[in-house]
Amino acid sequence: MLTVVDNNNKSFTLSDKYYMEFMMKLSSITKGTMLAAAITLTSTQAWAQCGTVTIAEMNWASAEFAANLDKIILAEGYGCSVELVPGATNTTFASMEAKGQPDIAPELWTNAVSVRIKAAEAKGDLTVGVQLVSDASEGWFISDAIAKAHPELKTVDDVLAHPEFFPSKEDSSKGAFMNCPSGWGCETVNTNLVKASAFNLAKAGFAVIDPGSSSGLDGAIAKAAQRGEAWFGYYWQPTVNVSKYNLKKLDFATSFDKKHWDECLAVADCESPQRSSWTASKVNTVVVTKFAKANPEVMEYLNKRTYSSAQVGPVLVYMDENQANGEDAAYEFLKNNQSLWSSWLPADVAERVKKAL
Repeated sequence: MLTVVDNNNKSFTLSDKYYMEFMMKLSSITKGTMLAAAITLTSTQAWAQCGTVTIAEMNWASAEFAANLDKIILAEGYGCSVELVPGATNTTFASMEAKGQPDIAPELWTNAVSVRIKAAEAKGDLTVGVQLVSDASEGWFISDAIAKAHPELKTVDDVLAHPEFFPSKEDSSKGAFMNCPSGWGCETVNTNLVKASAFNLAKAGFAVIDPGSSSGLDGAIAKAAQRGEAWFGYYWQPTVNVSKYNLKKLDFATSFDKKHWDECLAVADCESPQRSSWTASKVNTVVVTKFAKANPEVMEYLNKRTYSSAQVGPVLVYMDENQANGEDAAYEFLKNNQSLWSSWLPADVAERVKKAL
């Protein structure tokens, strides 16, 4: 028997049976309280341990957005002190490889540094994480106007059969294919693919046009879209132009040969390039391994954080039409895609981010 005194100083007794039930309930309450405390402690430790994080803010719109998205989530959700570091693919990779800084490159097009990044992974210096944009790709596109006027144009060969649909501004008797600007890596690949032994654009009646610069390429696409004209050339996604002007990607209708790509198509002045589809685009989040090991909670977020071109496209259009920067775009995305980004985060972290919006 157990004598119990209540809050009014009245005493009563519990039988052995009820005493045992009372103690079991008390134990259950205590365990629950301890579990809640443990969860809170773990969350608090994750918040406290994050410290200072450096993130590469690359010099194109989608990467600028990605860097600021990570900055907001890591700062507001995990309590990190975040510094954005200006960068570009080759310079950022070289710095991460040699100096271990910045800690995170949210959007790195890793095909451009594929050999070196494999070596850095093997040495344990860098960790290649999630494919940030699930359907990122490069290739040959046509404008929306011509795609709607001629829905039969699905493959490269379909387009090459009709140079008259894409008259060159310089010589209307020929079709126009717009290459990458000189000096870009994709220019080498395209220059090989248009040769006689590959897609033979000259025989098909097409002239290859150098846009001169990134702005020249973008301007040609925008002008064609605004005038409802035909355009045919190289581009990639996710980008403002693909989303804003609804460019249609063509099927190369041939297999991809990695050995031939590496040894010929990606090499200037290859003598006998063969037809090939474009190599699969790899757009990864790359993290300095030392940081990754020290911050497992942050890595859990980074490895869940992925989106499609369709999901990020409207944000890029928002940036373009409103002259918005990466931070503006990140807040716009967070406000309009709560169900998506909440799925990347623990509930308490997601709640902290929501309160910051």
